[in-house]
Amino acid sequence: MDKIARIKELVDRLNEASKAYYAQDEEIISNYEYDRLYDELVALEEETGMVMANSPTQKVGYEAVEELPKEAHESPMLSLGKTKSREELQAWLNGREGILSWKLDGLTVVLTYQNGQLAKAVTRGNGEIGEVVTNNARTFQNLPARIPFTGELVLRGEAVISYSDFEKINEQITDPDQKYKNPRNLCSGSVRQLNNEITAQRKVSFYAFSLVKAEDMDFQNSLSAQFDFLAEQGFAVVEHHKVTPENILERISYYEEKISHYDIPSDGLVLAYEDVAYGISLGRTAKFPRHSIAFKWADEIRETQLLEIEWSASRTGLINPVAIFEPVELEGTTVSRASVHNISIVRSLQLGIGDRITVYKANMIIPQIAENLTRSDNLEIPAVCPVCGGATQIRSINDAQSLYCTNDQCTAKKIKAFTLFVSRDALNMEGLSEATLEKFIEKGFIHSYVDLFHLERYREQIVEMEGFGEKSYTNLIESINTARKTTLSRLIYGLGIANIGVATAKLVCRHFADEIEQLENASASQLSEIDGIGEVIAGAFVEFMSCEENRRSIHELLPELQLEKQQAPVGEQSLAGLSFVVTGSLNHYANRDQLKEVIESKGGKVTGSVTGKTTCLINNDNTSASSKNKKAKELQIPILTEEEFMETYL
Repeated sequence: MDKIARIKELVDRLNEASKAYYAQDEEIISNYEYDRLYDELVALEEETGMVMANSPTQKVGYEAVEELPKEAHESPMLSLGKTKSREELQAWLNGREGILSWKLDGLTVVLTYQNGQLAKAVTRGNGEIGEVVTNNARTFQNLPARIPFTGELVLRGEAVISYSDFEKINEQITDPDQKYKNPRNLCSGSVRQLNNEITAQRKVSFYAFSLVKAEDMDFQNSLSAQFDFLAEQGFAVVEHHKVTPENILERISYYEEKISHYDIPSDGLVLAYEDVAYGISLGRTAKFPRHSIAFKWADEIRETQLLEIEWSASRTGLINPVAIFEPVELEGTTVSRASVHNISIVRSLQLGIGDRITVYKANMIIPQIAENLTRSDNLEIPAVCPVCGGATQIRSINDAQSLYCTNDQCTAKKIKAFTLFVSRDALNMEGLSEATLEKFIEKGFIHSYVDLFHLERYREQIVEMEGFGEKSYTNLIESINTARKTTLSRLIYGLGIANIGVATAKLVCRHFADEIEQLENASASQLSEIDGIGEVIAGAFVEFMSCEENRRSIHELLPELQLEKQQAPVGEQSLAGLSFVVTGSLNHYANRDQLKEVIESKGGKVTGSVTGKTTCLINNDNTSASSKNKKAKELQIPILTEEEFMETYL
C-alpha cells in the first residue's frame, strides 16, 4: 500500500474510533492501538507533506452537541504536543525553569468570574466552540461560589471524578451493562447533563491548570505566581512543581511513583515555561502551542501468552470477552486478566488462543492488551451462550460489534434480571443477594418476579440452607412485605427495560400520571414528547410493552403491590391546555426540571420537541442555531426568554 493510501486509511480508522469513544462511549480499538496508529499518521503526514482536511491531527476534542447552548472561545483551545521521552522533556526546557504538573483525565472547562461570582462555564468542545454548562459547574464539589477577586477572571481547568467515587457509583449499579467504563466517560457525561441535579450526584471536582485572564493583575511574568493567585482565590489547583533541567528527571520519578495510588485520573504530565512571556513569544503551530508540552507515560509493557477468552453473560444477554493470560508483573502488581470489551476489538487484535500478546495498564491502572504479536486470528466466537447453551448473535450497536445470547430463558439473564428487580432503586428487597437469588433459581423457588412474594412456600427448605436460619428467613420475608408498598416508577425501573434508568422511569410515570394502562399503550410518538426521552428510549419502551409475556408479568405483580401515586398538582391551573418546550441554560431556575414543575403545577405541559401544537419555546439564546430554534422559526412558534415567559404566563 502506498503512503497516501495509508494516510487515508488511518484517518478513516482513527475518526471512526474517536466518534465511538467520544460520542457513543464505545471502544472499538484499544487506547494503545489508537496512539500507535495516531503516531504512524503523524509520521506519514510529516514525511509526505500531505494532510487530509478531516485528519484527527487537525482536530481537537468532540463537536459540541445541539442540546446545550454553544459559545465560541475568545482564543482557540489547542491540544498540546506530546512526548514519552524524559530526555526530550528535559531538553525542551532549553536551560530554563519550568512548571511540571499533572495532566488530568477528565473534561476541560473554561470558567469566567465577574464581580467575584461565577458568570459562565464553557466546555472545551472542538477547541473553538464549546458548550455552556454554567449551571452544572455550580454543582462542582470544590468550586468556590464567590471569590475575593472582583475583576474579570478567566481560567481553565479539568473537571474530574475520582477513582474512589467512580467505583462507588458503579457499585450502586447492579446491571453490568449499565456500569460506566471509566471515570473520564462518566465525568464527560456528567458535566454535559441537561439536568444539573445529576451532575451534583456524580461528585465532580474541578482543578485549575491555567490562568487566561485576571483583570489589572500583574504576576511579574511568573507562571507559579498565577497558580498561587488561583489558590488564594479558593480554587483547587492541579499539583505542580518548579523544575530545572537538573532536577526534572527526579521530579518525574516522584509523579511516577505517586500515580499508582493517586485517586484522580491522570494520563501524564504537563510541562510549561515559568517565564510566561518567553513561552508566549514562541508562538504556536496549527495545532499545538509552544509554551507547553505534554508528557505521556511510557507504558510498562510485558509480553505474555493468551490462555483463553472467558465469555461472561449479563442480564441483557450481552456476552463480554475477558482475556486470561499467563500472569505478569505490571506497575507493581500481578495481572492475569484484561477486558477486551467487544467483538470489534477481538477482531482488530486478530486474537487466537496461544498467541503471544503484550499487555499494559492504561493510565497505569486498568489492564489492557497492547498488541497481538502473532495475530493467529483463530479465536472462535461462541455460537452458544456459555451459561445456557442458547444460540448467540453478533449485533452492531454504535459501530461496535458485540455478542449476545438470544435465549430469553438464559439463567444468567434471569439472575441478573432478578438482581436488578430487588435492588435498592427498584423494589428494594434486602437479603436477596445475587448469590442467594442464584440458589433460589437453582432450587426452583423462583421462576418469575411474582414468585418472590411467595417464598413462604419454601420456608422449611430456606431455613435449612447454608447461611440461612430462622432469623434470616424472618428478616427476608419482612423485607419482601415492606417492598410491597412502592411506586410505579420503581417497578418500571426494576423490570429492566433497555435504557430505562431510575430518572427516566420517574419521567415516564409522571408524564402518564402513574397510570399503568396508559404506559402499556403509549406510542413512541407520545413518549418522545417527554423532555429527555428520545427515539431510542421510546422505541425500547414500546417494544417491551408490546410483548405479551412482559404484560402478563406486570399484571401478575400488580395484585401483590400497593402502588403510591405522585401527588397531583394543586393551585390555579392557568396554563391548562398550553404546551411548552424548554432548552438551553436557565438563569432564574436551578434547572429545567424546576421550571417544568412550575409549568406542570399550573396545568401546562412540557414536551421535548417543537411541533405545531407548541405554545412557545423557552430559550435564553434566541440567536442559537440549535435544531429547536430552527424548528420554532420554521413553524413561527414564539421563542421567549425566561423573563419574557414569566411576564407573559406567570
